[in-house]
Amino acid sequence: MTATISAPRQTSQADRRDWSVIGFMAALHLLAAIALLPVFWSWQAAASLFVLYWVTACLGVTLGYHRVLSHRALRLPQWLERIFATCGALSCQHGPIDWVGLHRHHHKFSDTDTDHHNSHRGFWWSHMGWMFRSIPAQAAVPRLTGDLARDPYYRWLNRWFLLLQLPLGALLFWIGSATGAGGWALVLWGIPLRLVLVYHCTWLVNSATHRWGYVLHDSGDGSRNNPWVAALTFGEGWHNTHHAYPHSARHGWGWREPDLTWLHIQLLKRLGLAHQVRLPAPLLAQAASRGVG
Repeated sequence: MTATISAPRQTSQADRRDWSVIGFMAALHLLAAIALLPVFWSWQAAASLFVLYWVTACLGVTLGYHRVLSHRALRLPQWLERIFATCGALSCQHGPIDWVGLHRHHHKFSDTDTDHHNSHRGFWWSHMGWMFRSIPAQAAVPRLTGDLARDPYYRWLNRWFLLLQLPLGALLFWIGSATGAGGWALVLWGIPLRLVLVYHCTWLVNSATHRWGYVLHDSGDGSRNNPWVAALTFGEGWHNTHHAYPHSARHGWGWREPDLTWLHIQLLKRLGLAHQVRLPAPLLAQAASRGVG
């Protein structure tokens, strides 16, 4: 009788755990928990959290990374586009090239086996589990981001985005020390606690809005419009509408679907800073029927 020795199972690239991401996330969540200790509480610390949440989640991720860079739903002067992209980099969700490339890949293959955060694999996977594994979609990023890769500033920002937390941390420590709120209190609330909040609210767009909510349009995937995610993410929760009309600068249609990022875009347009603001034909027809310009 001949013994058969089976070869060890080879782990595919997509199955490999990314321990650098796992370690980073574990450390960040631990620091966020420490920030919530009573000794670090102050109104100044809370203010730093909410101001930076708006700067990074709204101006940075939602407006800069998503509507401007990923979908070119509007055009801004180069200096302002770069400011918003820098705010997005302060969210520590990749640099602009990687973020945009992965997002464009998601739209191309939404809720299929090729989609790196395919919601059919479960809430946990689409929320954050996909990041803890090697991401095959990363190989497609250069092909999907040629427009951004031509900009030397975006290439620099994509490589060094993590280092932006150092000058921010120094500024927060100085403000906290100068105001008597405590330097470390502002650092903990303004960086790890704020990042964890921005992360989970942003990730809800990948997970919750592909699971709960209502469908208005045939988008060809599992996306839904979710009011409470929209409230947390400055209008990103109107996700079914976004997947149906990805290049629209406005995601929420009408007063029942408030879109705070759209209000920012309207202000930029009135100031002469936003141009070529794109809206889908049904929304333009809706506005025309009401006599709205």
